[in-house]
Formats: sequence, structure tokens, C-alpha cells
Amino acid sequence: MSALLLLLPVSVALGATFAFLFLRAARQGQFDEVDDEASRILED
Repeated sequence: MSALLLLLPVSVALGATFAFLFLRAARQGQFDEVDDEASRILED
């Protein structure tokens, strides 16, 4: 039971950290033209 009391907050904190990092990257436009680089190879 004591392991659960330790692991539950750790997993919630990790999930919140990854969600924050994903939202920050999405707002900065890192996921905007995902296929641009792949299609550029085919056009050469």
C-alpha cells in the first residue's frame, strides 16, 4: 500500500509534465507541416 502512495503522485506528475510539454510544442507550431520534409524528397 505504501508503494501505491508513492507511485500514484509520481505518475500523475509525469503525466502532467508530458501534457504540458506537448501543449507547449503544439502552440509553438512544431506539428504544423509534418509532411513537408517527406514530400520534398519526392519532388527533387
